[in-house]
Amino acid sequence: MDKNDPDYHMNEPKMEKDYSESVTALLPEVEQLASGGQIPQALEKLHALEKKTRSAGDLSSTSQLLVRIVSVCGDSGSWALLEQEVAAMAKKHGQLKQAIAKMVQSAMEYVDKTPDEQTRVELIEALRTVTEGKIHVEVERARLTRMRVAIYELKGQIKEACETLQEVQVETYGSMDKREKTDFILEQMRLCLAKRDYIRLAIISHKINPKFFQTDGTEDLKLRFYELMIQYDLHEENYLEVCRHYKQVYETNAIKDDTAKWPAVLQNMVLYLVLSPYGNEQSDMLHRVQKEDHNLEKLELCAQLVKGFTTMELTRWPAVESIYGGEFRKTDVFSAQTEDGNKRWLALRDRVIEHNIRVIAKYYTRASTQRLTELLDLPSDDVERFLSKAVVDGTIYARIDRPAGVVNFAKPSDSEEQLNGWASDVSKLLGLVEKTTHLIAKEEIVNKIARAI
Repeated sequence: MDKNDPDYHMNEPKMEKDYSESVTALLPEVEQLASGGQIPQALEKLHALEKKTRSAGDLSSTSQLLVRIVSVCGDSGSWALLEQEVAAMAKKHGQLKQAIAKMVQSAMEYVDKTPDEQTRVELIEALRTVTEGKIHVEVERARLTRMRVAIYELKGQIKEACETLQEVQVETYGSMDKREKTDFILEQMRLCLAKRDYIRLAIISHKINPKFFQTDGTEDLKLRFYELMIQYDLHEENYLEVCRHYKQVYETNAIKDDTAKWPAVLQNMVLYLVLSPYGNEQSDMLHRVQKEDHNLEKLELCAQLVKGFTTMELTRWPAVESIYGGEFRKTDVFSAQTEDGNKRWLALRDRVIEHNIRVIAKYYTRASTQRLTELLDLPSDDVERFLSKAVVDGTIYARIDRPAGVVNFAKPSDSEEQLNGWASDVSKLLGLVEKTTHLIAKEEIVNKIARAI
């Protein structure tokens, strides 16, 4: 470590004596002993000098010695000894924090050099024990945890992998790079999804601020995040959120500039938008997609479908099924081969019927139940069910007179509304009278002037 580094003396005792020359003189001797297989003798010499450098607060020399202790054990394949030495050095009285960090980082390099899985796991666990509860090696502990989780996952132990990774709260780590932190949280989300722990996944997803994805070089993380969120909201059947996620994916440069990728993403965005329950936000987004996205015109069927839902005209379900069924039933959204695909196809039918009910409510004040069954292509019981749902959702006003078989869509006005209407009519009438009086006076003046001439 450079002694001019601003972090050199940070939170460490002041150096009383410089042992760099002693370390430089000792290392060749240690190297000779280690190469000759005299590991205990080499470690003994390193321990003796390490105690002096530690007591003197010589961070650079202590770090070099600890790293050399690790390399002597690791290069000789003494894995159990390596674990013991790392644990012992970390517990030494007055051990320098940055020296421990250097030692742990050096030991981590030997994880991939272990001869078998059991030895690797033992070394990882030993290092995790050393780093537990120490803020100066929190990043190293997080990386070791990911190594351990990878081994769990290879063995198919998803539950253990998920629980182990969740032990690490990287969002509180100030020393970890934001990209690595986000990548770690995405791994937590992925394992929660694999474990089907959707509640935990939703909680963890809030630890990521989507504004982070606006910075350069984060597109891969952005796509991973929204892919996981799409899977979550599909499970929750929250189609409007799924549409928003696809919109974020679609607006990513890597997708929008790739002619092979954007059509499928845009199609999914439109289909899930149409599947979303009617509301102000859904309706606004549907109109904006139709007006602002010129790529939609290149997807003829999607453009027709959006037009059908934005135009206040009846869209008969049998016609929709015949026009779109052949193509859309081959997509993942409406796949005829999956239960979810068939479920979403029935949901699309419901959205078409709900759209038709809104159209009827706009143009009719009263309609017979028999007429509605013809317009909606539904039996009378289903007509009543869909009407009731639309009324409860607040999208239309309707009252059903069952004995008469009539549905009234005209909302009766209360006394206050009637008074406001009359006041408005009187104001309009007075305005017209005033305008007429003005025009008559203007005409009289023009005629007087003409006669005078």
